[in-house]
Amino acid sequence: MPKDSPEASTDSGGAERDESRALDAVMTERHRLLSLAFRMMGTLADAEDVVQETYVRWYRLEPEERDRIATPAAWLMRVASRISLDLLGSARARRETYVGQWLPEPVPADLFAGTAKAPLDSGHPAADPLERVTLDDAVSMALLTVLEAMTPAERVTFVLHDVFSVPFDEIAGVVGRSPAAARQLATSARRHVRRGRRAQVSPHQHDEVVRAFRDATVGGNIEDLLRLLAPDVELRVDGGGFVNAAPRVIRGSDHVARWFLGVMRKQPALRLERRDTADGLGYILRSGGDRYGMMTFDVSAECVTNVWLMLNPMKLTNWSLD
Repeated sequence: MPKDSPEASTDSGGAERDESRALDAVMTERHRLLSLAFRMMGTLADAEDVVQETYVRWYRLEPEERDRIATPAAWLMRVASRISLDLLGSARARRETYVGQWLPEPVPADLFAGTAKAPLDSGHPAADPLERVTLDDAVSMALLTVLEAMTPAERVTFVLHDVFSVPFDEIAGVVGRSPAAARQLATSARRHVRRGRRAQVSPHQHDEVVRAFRDATVGGNIEDLLRLLAPDVELRVDGGGFVNAAPRVIRGSDHVARWFLGVMRKQPALRLERRDTADGLGYILRSGGDRYGMMTFDVSAECVTNVWLMLNPMKLTNWSLD
């Protein structure tokens, strides 16, 4: 049939529409892939690298190879997970030479809303709710710091199964283990989570304690501040070498209280403005027209048990000044 015949033009137009629809279907997975990769890697920059490499590999496939993939979304998730697994080893090596303390990136509460669901493995039951973290907790600093203590294989398995409900027989192919070994990795990962978590409080209680912490800090009231801090509270500050920050963990209510009050005395123009974070109420630190840092909290038994202070400007790009 001649190329310029009406039939050829119709066939060509139909093929282009099919290709366009296929492209749209693949690209709609981008936000979900970014959500997955962020939980794997702990920073949005690393997560973006994972997603970009995933799409590069997709478009390197021959058209015939792509046509043979029954569920492109599942293929993309598996590839992104394998890339994350490979990168986690080198990421750990980089963090050993990181200036000061390394923290995951704090993110707004709604950044990945609705992405941790599992439509890709229909017919496979989700994990027992008692063994799963809540989805609201899935990008919190409280959980991300626990994930840092896991091996790369444990972390990938935990995120895929307990957050995205991917079955173990599929995870086995990602981590290069048997399904039984993948199940053991998930069990080990959950032990890390249980050891790293204290008795949780309601979101309302969390925010009440955090508001009181802010008032006591701004007001310079050390007695009130000490009452709000757990005796074994820990403060971690990530400056990334860009900002002077505490090089080691500050432990104990007295040390943490005096550190904060010292900062407020040295920087009286510093303002703490509320933001909704994945951990609950947090505060952006503002000095004049500049964004200075982001502070998030872990609360247990009506006391602050952990404070995470992000001062590294490379990890503050999702926080704007209103």
